[in-house]
Amino acid sequence: MENDLEDLARIAVDCGFKLHRETGPGLLEHVYEVLLFESLKEQGLFVERQKAIPIRFKGRTLEEGFRADLLVEGQLLIELKSTEKYSPLHAKQVLTYLRLMDLPLGLLMNFGMETFRDGIKRLVNNYRG
Repeated sequence: MENDLEDLARIAVDCGFKLHRETGPGLLEHVYEVLLFESLKEQGLFVERQKAIPIRFKGRTLEEGFRADLLVEGQLLIELKSTEKYSPLHAKQVLTYLRLMDLPLGLLMNFGMETFRDGIKRLVNNYRG
């Protein structure tokens, strides 16, 4: 399925919103990850879970750096949280992943917030979409 990045982001936000509405806050992050993964797949999207993010250091590539929760169509990073409030580290984590993967856009979805609107953040890495 060919989608542009903004279409992917809209689909992901819509799936996240519906998931939050159906389940509410309070589940473990892993549960939201599995459920959002399935919701995105039902939309016909190619989604990878726990995608390895290599680190390049001193001319070497280390494959065991970080893991992104979800990567949609190889273009959109989604990092999930299930906490009552955001930490500034959450956004820094997503920005680091975006830089390491050379991706322009990521979504930080915190399912622990009272409303989904309060829990969604869009983070960009040299993107003007």
